[in-house]
Amino acid sequence: MDLRHNDPAMPDPTKDGSTTVLVVEDDFDLRDALVPILEYEGHRVVSAASGKEALEQLQTMPTPSVILLDLMMPGMSGEEFRAEQLRNPALASIPVVVLSAHPSAEERANQIGAAGCVKKPFEVETLLEQVKRNSRRIAAVLAPAAPAARARRP
Repeated sequence: MDLRHNDPAMPDPTKDGSTTVLVVEDDFDLRDALVPILEYEGHRVVSAASGKEALEQLQTMPTPSVILLDLMMPGMSGEEFRAEQLRNPALASIPVVVLSAHPSAEERANQIGAAGCVKKPFEVETLLEQVKRNSRRIAAVLAPAAPAARARRP
């Protein structure tokens, strides 16, 4: 039984307005640690161990609000993943936050047009702030603008 929904201190990940985060990280331990942290904050989380796996996930999953992307991965690097993402019009607008221990991570993140960068090792609060700042709310993006409320006259 999932007690999370009975505990008012725990966010309900199924409530409206939650975001989906795609974590693309080849380090199993880090990926495994990030999933429950993000879920605890109310996000839906999908993870991939490589850029290639992430591209496959993006074909079948709901559009994520943000992608957390490691740069240094075997097979397909973060830069190669981002290039493929940008070639696909349906995926190009998904914000990317780079997670990297590379000494020039910020510069590389800027070169690929990432929305943000978090250098490893990082504080959890720093990562969560980047997710919050750079996530797009899919419903808000796709929903038509609501007409302005009209004042009633007596």
